[in-house]
Amino acid sequence: MNGQELVSSSPRHPRTASDANHFVLTFENNRFASELFGQFDQNLKLLEQRLHIDARARGNSVVITGDVLATNQARRTLDYLYEKLQKGGSVERSDVEGAIRMAVAADDQLTLPTMEKKAKLTMAQISTRKKTIVARTPTQDAYMRALERAEMVFGVGPAGTGKTYLAVAHAAQLLERGAVEKIILSRPAVEAGERLGFLPGDMKEKVDPYLRPLYDALYDMMPGDKVERAITAGVIEIAPLAFMRGRTLANAAIILDEAQNTTSMQMKMFLTRLGENSRMIITGDPSQIDLPRGVKSGLVEALHLLNDVEGISVVRFKDVDVVRHPLVGRIVRAYDATYAAANEEASRQD
Repeated sequence: MNGQELVSSSPRHPRTASDANHFVLTFENNRFASELFGQFDQNLKLLEQRLHIDARARGNSVVITGDVLATNQARRTLDYLYEKLQKGGSVERSDVEGAIRMAVAADDQLTLPTMEKKAKLTMAQISTRKKTIVARTPTQDAYMRALERAEMVFGVGPAGTGKTYLAVAHAAQLLERGAVEKIILSRPAVEAGERLGFLPGDMKEKVDPYLRPLYDALYDMMPGDKVERAITAGVIEIAPLAFMRGRTLANAAIILDEAQNTTSMQMKMFLTRLGENSRMIITGDPSQIDLPRGVKSGLVEALHLLNDVEGISVVRFKDVDVVRHPLVGRIVRAYDATYAAANEEASRQD
């Protein structure tokens, strides 16, 4: 058949015809195939844009043509997404984007632990009663696995990479499992100088505006009424960093967000609060430090001092890991390039 051969496949692909750069994938469930391809084949168009291939739907089959590496990446992507549909999940644009990134990573990073023989995608996930989150970039995958493995994890990098969201999701999962008894969420209230007395209302009302992103993530993971009850009962505690001093935090999942805005003393104070059977997650972006000029960031110092300490895992996100609107990634890259040029110029002048 002019270089074509019939390849045996899994039940979800009754037949797969292939040559060096040509695949025909046939899916037995027409409804799932339609969801997989997307409305007006938008998911296939995304595959074409990201992998520079040609993907054309024909009924419940798709013909994929292009570079042999890219077509194999497309096949792994579609395999994974179809299996997700079979398990009762849905396929959104973000799912397609994430699966493509992971499929490409199978070839770019041969030692990536999320791949099984470079044939099938297996992505780390976090599951709560309300939501299941699947890794959408290789770094997210490494971060989620580090959260399971290490007692203290630093997640650092640009905005929009999911550092805080995944940390809160993991904490909610630990609470639901009964692995911890409470969740403690904290941020340095730089905007208020941690002097909150002049603000109206009780303490919760004073600090809420500075901790809103943590609340938002919590409500995504847990039913609203359970979040409210847990906060009232003290099972979920949200407080400025200044309120951590003098405490030993045991049997808890503890998250420090926006850690780049801690001072050296604040960071040391926070890290030494870790008690028995607790997990601590520190997130921040060293490129967005709001401390007064001349004040050293506790996060930057901690990353330098603790990088090789046993039991601590450091996961570094980059602009390619941004999972918000694609424009956010381009904005991050533009700022990073400007800062790099400015630093280089400053170094030359020195």
